[in-house]
Amino acid sequence: MTPSTGATAHASTTARWKSEWFGNVRADVLAGIVVALALIPEAIGFSIIAGVDPRVGLYASVAIAMVIAFTGGRPGMISAATAAVAVVVVPLVRDHGVEYLFAATILMGIFQGIAALLKLNLLMQFVSRSVITGFVNALAILIFMAQLPQLDPTNEGVNWITYAMVAGGLAMIYLVPRLTTAIPSPLVAIVVLTCLSLWLGSPVNTVSDMGELPQGLPFFMLPDVPLTWETLAIIAPYSLTMAAVGLLESLLTAQIVDDMTHTGSDKQRECGGQGIANIVAALFGGMGGCAMIGQSVINVTSGGRGRLSTFTAGLALLIMLVLLGGIVGQVPMPALVAIMIMVSIGTFSWNSIPNLRVHPWQSSMVMFVTVAVVVFTHNLAIGVLVGVLLSGIFFVQKVMHMFEVTRTKEGDTATYTAHGEIFFGSVARFEAALGPESLQPDPADHVIIDVSRAHFWDISAIGALDKVVERMRMHGRSVQVVGLNEASADLVDRHGATDRTGVEIGLAPHP
Repeated sequence: MTPSTGATAHASTTARWKSEWFGNVRADVLAGIVVALALIPEAIGFSIIAGVDPRVGLYASVAIAMVIAFTGGRPGMISAATAAVAVVVVPLVRDHGVEYLFAATILMGIFQGIAALLKLNLLMQFVSRSVITGFVNALAILIFMAQLPQLDPTNEGVNWITYAMVAGGLAMIYLVPRLTTAIPSPLVAIVVLTCLSLWLGSPVNTVSDMGELPQGLPFFMLPDVPLTWETLAIIAPYSLTMAAVGLLESLLTAQIVDDMTHTGSDKQRECGGQGIANIVAALFGGMGGCAMIGQSVINVTSGGRGRLSTFTAGLALLIMLVLLGGIVGQVPMPALVAIMIMVSIGTFSWNSIPNLRVHPWQSSMVMFVTVAVVVFTHNLAIGVLVGVLLSGIFFVQKVMHMFEVTRTKEGDTATYTAHGEIFFGSVARFEAALGPESLQPDPADHVIIDVSRAHFWDISAIGALDKVVERMRMHGRSVQVVGLNEASADLVDRHGATDRTGVEIGLAPHP
């Protein structure tokens, strides 16, 4: 690299760094404050799910958000403690205690760092658009369902005032932007409804009713667990599952934010950044986490685009907990419910409904199944996995039918011409189409198998070719295979049984 090239690269990196941090300061700061308020009840709720003290989830959200702002690959995306990770560790906390949770979270981060080094983010290429749409729609449904307890009239603190405040909050969220976009409308809704609730003394649920807010700053500590193989055997299965679920949700959320902002992101860096953030969170008394699509949508819709918005969310949350805990605890839950309903509405892919009439039925089925599995299991990873597997099955079926063999005869030579892809899913049709020449109405003594318009993908395809050639030979025909492209010929050389059968294989360039 020449000095001028190095200077240009350095200048480009500096410009990108400044843009990601200081290209949208005012909107990023305000959006981060809104996100911080929305994180509090979520983090407390996730702590309850995991069976730990609320501060474990809150400290995790602070640490992960602040660290991922520096290490992550998707500016403007919010990462914190999440339900997807919390549900995984319930048995670990119940059977071994919170210290083992911290140790498992550190190992989770290490696994995610290894995943980044191995570039496992490339596996996202196998997640189809239908699966992503199903993931988004299912998450929108789950976000809305999570608000229902705060709207259930049989629950304490839920009354007509609750419904009025939720309606008022939604009205402000959608109407304020028509008047001004200087301040994010969700922040306006929180401030107005909090002041109104305190002024009227409204008997509604508040943030403090969700759980006790922590006092003081988090501090550095190592997990109090024995450093033995037995400890590793206990935490490793949980850590591996947490790492996989966290990366899956983070990469899917990154893709969604990419689409919302019409910008790209570094998925490999995101994997490594998630790992570092989780390690730091555990060392400061937090649980594991990952990207949060709900809070990310809040951030983007509130104007947040850069890393500063993510960092501000973590810093503002820390300030709120340490200095403003009493005030934050008085924020009425209906205000936050209104914001999360807005997130649910904004997250759902409404275009997917009319698209059902024009999209292939296989794509619609993948989306429906992904939504159903996620909503039924409340597990995003399982739903996405089922959707990917179903997409794979439909793809294999489609490719299987994009294959044909034609037979022509000239003199005493019959030529079989294969068109399409030959792999484990189409070998049966390949073998059937090239049945014994002796069974043809006009059998020939010499057979040419022309595969110049076909491609052999795996050892199943090579095995089928061997079988066809051997069968022809056993019925007294001479056989020549022509038209193998370079990749197919390489497979034949390495895995074929040509030498064993003694059949001539003729190579020809791919046209």
